[in-house]
Amino acid sequence: MELSVAIIARDEERHIGACLASVAGLADEVLVLLDARTTDRTAAIAAAHGATVIRAPWRGFPAQRNQALALSRGPWVLFLDADERVTPELAAAIRAVLRSPAPSCHGYWIPRRNLFFGQPLRGGGWYPDHQLRLLRRDAAHYDERRHVHEYPRLAGPAGTLHGHLVHLNIERLDELWIKQSRYALAEARILAEEGRRARWRNFLGAPAREFWRRYVSLGGWRDGALGLFLCLTMAWFEVVKFAFLRALAPPTPRA
Repeated sequence: MELSVAIIARDEERHIGACLASVAGLADEVLVLLDARTTDRTAAIAAAHGATVIRAPWRGFPAQRNQALALSRGPWVLFLDADERVTPELAAAIRAVLRSPAPSCHGYWIPRRNLFFGQPLRGGGWYPDHQLRLLRRDAAHYDERRHVHEYPRLAGPAGTLHGHLVHLNIERLDELWIKQSRYALAEARILAEEGRRARWRNFLGAPAREFWRRYVSLGGWRDGALGLFLCLTMAWFEVVKFAFLRALAPPTPRA
């Protein structure tokens, strides 16, 4: 069976070449759906690696992924981000699925290893960080109402592959701040659309719960000083999220 690899990208000249190199010999087709706002050399680098590059107006991650599914030709689609790499073990597992005459699953979860500042994490919810990325093209659809942490709905069951994606999650401190600010704003917008309002107790309770969840329950302590720093950072961005929510949907005045 043929495999299409689909990558949603914007200004990824630093990463796109190595990402594409990691699927060389695995993919029958590589599609890079490029955000039309891109200003760097992503398109040229992708084309030099043999990818089909399509510029498209940005409509949000779920809509872009649905468009990539529609444009892909293979019966199976592997979604990658430009800062992710397919390991040889994962490539072998994917080939095994493609060789199967009648795979029993319509999609497959893939464990992902996150690197922060070059260090692979073991706890805090960052490992194994399963991602539903290998999809039967005719059996998957993304809910376009979900603005962040999108995942596909499948028409049938999903399995789990061995082998990892490697995610170069954060390499610089400013990347961490910008990325988490965007997530906080997107999550606040979802809450606002659901009619939620920010209450003062959210500014204490939410960060405390997030720190406990990541550092204690999910074992962030296993990553030493970096784990502590990241868990504290995620707790702080709970404060930022509710600050955004308060700006988007001011609390109801008291009677």
